[in-house]
Amino acid sequence: MTELRWRIAIGADDAGLDYKELIRGDLERDDRVVDVIDVGVHATDSAPMPYPNVAHRAAELVADGAVDRAVLICGTGIGMAISANQVVGVRAMTAHDSYSCERSVLSNDCQVLTLGQRVVGAELARRLVREWLGYVFDPTSPSRDKVRLIEEYEQRLSSPET
Repeated sequence: MTELRWRIAIGADDAGLDYKELIRGDLERDDRVVDVIDVGVHATDSAPMPYPNVAHRAAELVADGAVDRAVLICGTGIGMAISANQVVGVRAMTAHDSYSCERSVLSNDCQVLTLGQRVVGAELARRLVREWLGYVFDPTSPSRDKVRLIEEYEQRLSSPET
């Protein structure tokens, strides 16, 4: 069996910049990752970028197929998840523990992991990202029908009225 090789977008607001830099380095050294696209913020930016702008940018890359997954970090992870979930076709969640991280992919086919720099320690955040990269949604699982319902609802919302 061939191991997946991920294309990953990573982003943060000012409250998640330190973890973004740490995790970006981990991703760049991970053999499972072939490309890391940094969507901001950067320490050299002259003005802060609001987390919705960062999350939308990364989620659009996922939705367009330019990347497979994204990791987003803000103070709590919540704002990033809410913002990324506004992009049709994207499922984002905030993880604070290994089990939620696992189930986000195996039960919900989430492509975006969000973390809170003010909520979890750096080593736990790094561990969650490593674990998350190892999970792949099984389209034959019983969860597939539930994910399909999410996708169908999104399609109804995004389709023009007839």
